[in-house]
This record gives sequence, C-alpha cells and structure tokens, in this order.
Amino acid sequence: MTLTQALKKHIKNTKTFGDLAAAVGAVETTTRFPVHNPSTGELLAELPDIQAAEVALAIDRADTARQHWAGLTARERSDILWRWHQLIVDHIDDLAAILTCEMGKPLAEAKSEISHAAAYVKWYAEEANRIYGETIPAPSTDRRLLVIKQPVGVVGAITPWNFPASMVARKIAPALAAGCTVVLKPAEQTPLVAGAMFALARVAGFPDGVLNLIYASDGDAVGKALCSNPKVRKISFTGSTEVGRLLMRQCSEQIKRISFELGGNAPFIVFGDADIDDAVEGAIQAKFRNGGQTCVSANRIYVQAGVYHLFSERFAERVRRLQVGDGFKPDSAIGPLIDTHALAKIEVHVDDAVKKGAMVRCGGRRIGATGTFFEPTVITNVVGSMRIAQEETFGPLAPIIRFEDPEQVIREANDTIYGLAAYFYASNLKRVWRVAEALEYGMVGINTGRMSSEAAPFGGVKQSGIGREGSRHGLEDYLEMKYLCIGSL
Repeated sequence: MTLTQALKKHIKNTKTFGDLAAAVGAVETTTRFPVHNPSTGELLAELPDIQAAEVALAIDRADTARQHWAGLTARERSDILWRWHQLIVDHIDDLAAILTCEMGKPLAEAKSEISHAAAYVKWYAEEANRIYGETIPAPSTDRRLLVIKQPVGVVGAITPWNFPASMVARKIAPALAAGCTVVLKPAEQTPLVAGAMFALARVAGFPDGVLNLIYASDGDAVGKALCSNPKVRKISFTGSTEVGRLLMRQCSEQIKRISFELGGNAPFIVFGDADIDDAVEGAIQAKFRNGGQTCVSANRIYVQAGVYHLFSERFAERVRRLQVGDGFKPDSAIGPLIDTHALAKIEVHVDDAVKKGAMVRCGGRRIGATGTFFEPTVITNVVGSMRIAQEETFGPLAPIIRFEDPEQVIREANDTIYGLAAYFYASNLKRVWRVAEALEYGMVGINTGRMSSEAAPFGGVKQSGIGREGSRHGLEDYLEMKYLCIGSL
C-alpha cells in the first residue's frame, strides 16, 4: 500500500482500522468512535476508542523505546526529523484535505497550517544539534564543575481540535529532538490529520515505540491515565484553562513536569494615532483567522473615541465581504464552527449583548439548516458588563468597545485571569514601548494581527499557561539539567 492510499483509506474507511493502526503506531481496540465533517455532517471515519487501561500499553511501549532513542546522537535524531519534515511538505495537499474535512477550515488556511507544522519540525531538526551544556569555574583546583542536559523521558501530549496539525508538530518535534519518546492524544473531533502525520513519521524512520498515538473519545480518562502513570515524566497540553487546572492537580501527586497553553481573552487596542486601514486588516486577521476559533483571537476590540466611528464603519464593511462556506469552496474565507455547542455559545453571546444595548452592525445569525455556519458578526456599543466582553467567544464575533483614556484601557485589557496574547495599533514610539511593557500578556502583537512563528516563544502568563512552545526555549522544556562535580583531580 502506498502512503497516498493509506491516507485515503484513513479518511474513507468507516468500518475497519486494521493495517493503518499499525502503520501510524496507534493502539488498537475493538470499540470505535465516529469522526464527522462539521460542514456536512458526513461520517468520515470510525476510529478505535482507546480506554484508560489500554493507554498503559502505549506508555509501556514509549518507555521501552526511551533509552535507545535518547542514546542516538543528536545528528541521528536530526536526520529523521529532517526526513519527516520533507514528507510533510511533499504531502501537503493530502494533509490539508484531511484537515479541512475534519475541522472545516478553508483549504488555503489548512495548507498554511500544514506548512507551519512542517516549519516546527524543520526548526527542531536544526535545534537537535544545539543542546549545549556548561562548564563552571570551580572554587578549587582539585575539581571540575559541569552541567549536561538530558531528555525528560516519556512525554504525554494532548492537542486541541482547532489546529490539529501545527499543535502536533509544535509539541512533539521538540520532544523528539531532545531525545524524548511521546504518547499523543489528539482531539477526538480532529484526530485524522494527526494519524496521517504519524504515518509519515513511520516512513521517515522513527523507531518503534518512539511515537505512539492514542485515539479516544474520553479525553478526561486518557488525561488521567497519562498523569497518573509514573513512567510519564512530562505532560504537554493545549486546551481550556478548566481542563488545565484538572490536569495540573492530577500531575501534582508525582510532581510531574508540565507545559500548558490554555485559554485566552485577547484585547485588540486601536489608539487614535494608529493607521486605521492597517488596524482594520490586522483586526480581520486577529479576529477571523480560523473563524475566530483560536486561543489568540482578538476577543475584545477597544477603539479610542476619536477614531471609533471611522474604524467601526471600515471594519464592518470589510467583514461583510467575508465569504462563509465549505472549506473546499475556493471563495470561502470562513468555514463552520467545530460543533453545535460552539454555535449555541456564540448565539448566547449575541443575544446577551443585544438585550443589554449593543448594536449588531453585520451578521448575527447562523447560516443554513445543515452544518455549523455562523455569519461573521460585528457588534458595537459594547460595555464591560456584557458576556461578550468577559468570556472567550471562540467564534466569528467581534465586539467593539469605545475608550477615552489610554491608561484606563490598559487597566481594562489587563483585568482578566488570562494573559496569552494582546494586540495594539499605534504610531507614537513612546506609546508603543509603554503599552507593550504594561500589557500583562505572554505575547504582544504591535501593529500586526499575526505573530506566530516557530522561531519565537509561544505561551502565556497568569492562567493562560506555563512554559513556552517554539523557539530554543521550547526545547528546554523537554530537557533536564544535570550537574556533574568531578573531584580528586
């Protein structure tokens, strides 16, 4: 069977899993759960529904492979990662099609995500060769002090549905580069592209047991099994803050290492001296990328009073031109929401805002009787008491809030338990530095609506997470420092 045939089987076969389970390193079981296309409701696949007891088999396999993988040279691990990167690039069309089928995002956006995933693999293929230690000046001549870095061990990784390819690469590429083995549980809504990437990883030459895939519909049970198993030395999770708190409690019994990228409530601030046209385009990117279903989406758009009406008019006009539809239609800029729960939440936020005096400038309604489509929506006259200003919507809904005092808007922007991403537009250099330093967020976009890069540290402060992904800092989260004191010299 060729790789392309395997990918097609993965997306089309709804009855058996069979050979493909072995091909991607997945644990097999007799029970199944369905995966549907959110645009059409079509059944895409029925995958093995791993139970908590079976998770231990994957962990054992990873633990068995751990010493061999860690014992390879950095160059040997790097070479396999390079091959995996090239295979992802070579199969970008297959992978993007799978991603669009299961998640719904427009095909062009899906291809961009696959390219981003490949970039993480490439980055850490390079970084694998740069795991350096230290020599420390000793306090006496009869000893030498050294620091070496070694892999943490078995890593349990849990990835979300909204970026099901890039989040897989962003977590496991640095783990593999560091010499760790991995047990991955992708989101039950979007597991297919992860399986396809694992199939490519097998072709790239990762040894048996280094990468292990857990398909399961009960994420809570799998998370508990990973956190409670002493062979798992680290948990890397991207998802809601609520689940992050639960996993953190479960990890505390064993003082297990964690890296969490959690919820956000990103402010987007437009000051009076901003370039309004640039700010409008930046807000479109920050708000409507992936249909607003990103943890770094602009959730509260603050606009200074002097440019409030100008920005609101231009922004609403720009949003009206966004086309909503199936991800495979070439003119679709926004696909469906992931499920009916997401659809219901955005409707609740719109209704609450309107009842409290807000004005819907465009959109505001679901589209069609099938699928989970919602109109790109702009709401003005928003105040802080509305749910839309307090909660993360996770959908194509943009609330615009007027402000007068620059100091006050910074206080309002920081008045949240979250601290993942923030954005602002301004031209005065003094203001740029002052606001950038005052915002209590792990990442700040200044005069830009997009800032993700494999070369930069991605992560938040406060209750938006612990640790960083991407960059050289992301590799450090998978390494332990060991101090060596050599005496009797």
